[in-house]
Amino acid sequence: MKPRIIVCGLGHTGHKIFCLLRQQGAIVVGISDRPIRSETSEVVVGNLQAASTLLAAGIQKAHTLVIAGNDDAVNLAVLMQARILNPQIRIINRLFNTSLGDRIDHTLPDHTSMSVSALAAPVFAFAALGNRAIGQLSLFDRTWPIHEEYIDEDHPWLDRQLSDLWNDRSRMLIYYLPAANKTDLVSAVLAGQQCQKGDRLIVATEPTLRSPQKTLIQKFFKTLTSLRRFQQHSQAVIVVLTLLAMIGIATSTYICVDENISIVDSLYFSVGMITGAGGYEKVAEQAPQNIKLFTVMMMLVGAGIIGICYALLNDYVLGTRFSEYWDIARVPQRHHYIICGLGGLGIQIAKELHNNGYDIVVIEQDPNSRFLNTARSMQIPVIQGSASLSATLEAANVKQAAALLAVTSSDMSNLEIALTAKGLAPKLSVIVRNQDSHFALMVQQVFEFEGVLNPTELAAPAFAAAAIGGRILGNGMTSESLWVSLATLITPKHPFCGHRIQDAAKSADFVPLYVETNCQTIHGWDLFNCCLSSGDVLYLTMPANRLDQLWRTTSELIKT
Repeated sequence: MKPRIIVCGLGHTGHKIFCLLRQQGAIVVGISDRPIRSETSEVVVGNLQAASTLLAAGIQKAHTLVIAGNDDAVNLAVLMQARILNPQIRIINRLFNTSLGDRIDHTLPDHTSMSVSALAAPVFAFAALGNRAIGQLSLFDRTWPIHEEYIDEDHPWLDRQLSDLWNDRSRMLIYYLPAANKTDLVSAVLAGQQCQKGDRLIVATEPTLRSPQKTLIQKFFKTLTSLRRFQQHSQAVIVVLTLLAMIGIATSTYICVDENISIVDSLYFSVGMITGAGGYEKVAEQAPQNIKLFTVMMMLVGAGIIGICYALLNDYVLGTRFSEYWDIARVPQRHHYIICGLGGLGIQIAKELHNNGYDIVVIEQDPNSRFLNTARSMQIPVIQGSASLSATLEAANVKQAAALLAVTSSDMSNLEIALTAKGLAPKLSVIVRNQDSHFALMVQQVFEFEGVLNPTELAAPAFAAAAIGGRILGNGMTSESLWVSLATLITPKHPFCGHRIQDAAKSADFVPLYVETNCQTIHGWDLFNCCLSSGDVLYLTMPANRLDQLWRTTSELIKT
């Protein structure tokens, strides 16, 4: 029997999850705090946190609860109320605070926290790198982009045997959609079938890492450039140079007036006179009247210069000005990625690119952004200012950048930033965040940006997949079908226990990725003839609407 799933919070994200689950054939009930015109049945309207609302939705008989609201406090309240009413229910919880989510996952059983930003960020990063991903797959501590290959008459894989593609360790075949005879991927590979015109292949590609190491010459020139840029943007340099010039003029003047005064004595008096500390005043006592007037002027001007120096020093040491200027000084010169907007999505994209060894610069207008310290702890330079201004983008070296990602929380701001960037660098790759799917399609067609992506559209399938099949390693959407990747523990009562993987794959229509057995990992051709036994862990990909085959068993999904 299929489990009953409740989606609590039918906002933009929740409603998308609700529709996907219903589309995949799941028994799903929605809870909304307001009526939804497009939904006349299977939706309970009421206070999300109220016990009466959850009871009306069938919380006591439900198998899984998806909490999809956009307020962490409300989501936590729903979580606690649901666990009181049904202590055994599985919960998929949308939380903006990922660190809090991790703590709850380790505290409560059958609780999985998920973040829209964390799920969507890899696809944004893939798009910036030039990959048109439809999903992602987390394997071997790496995030693999999932994309669709449509075999046309010009495709390099046309007439190529699927067995050759299966043997390539740099990619994983996720699913096969033949144009003619319907067959599963395993059968097609074993039969030596070739890619035909009209076939579609869902493929995960191994991500490439850029080496962060630089030669000594590159580091030397970068240091010189950084110092030069630091001087260009620091007003303190002018003040310091002015102070040094005053000390030099005063020292030279006193030496010229009296040849018996040593350079050291003259310098000692000049510094003490300008700073107000005093010292060796005999230098000026016997001097002519005009030199005494000169000394008075230097004292007055020096007092002002010293006051400005102390103020700037205090600002740099105790304030954030030094960090701002140092960030500007460390901006990469070329082939870097500019992230405009340091919100939840922006910081996740920055982590994704940074972990893969790419140079990044972030532009953030809010000086109180909660993620500023996180970015600086990763040594990512942050420019504070409006990314819609040409001067700010030029400070980030937009003309030499590899790509720009406009991912602020405002769709209009993102569009303005993207158009400004294109005006400065017409050939620049631009990825734009947009919350309205219909509007995003029009923006893509009219302005021809490299990518206009909706985080909700990217993340909702992962929530739906997690609700259907447990802890999901990856997912993708194509042709209105949801594909999920998961790890399943083979138990004595598992339907695959005792069967060869190729036989189980043909009957259940899944694609095996690899299996962990007897402290070893089996891939490639050896995978087909491997016989599954209790204790093995099978990593596979299958359509979400076929996961009910696992629900009939007592197998448990691996929690990673």
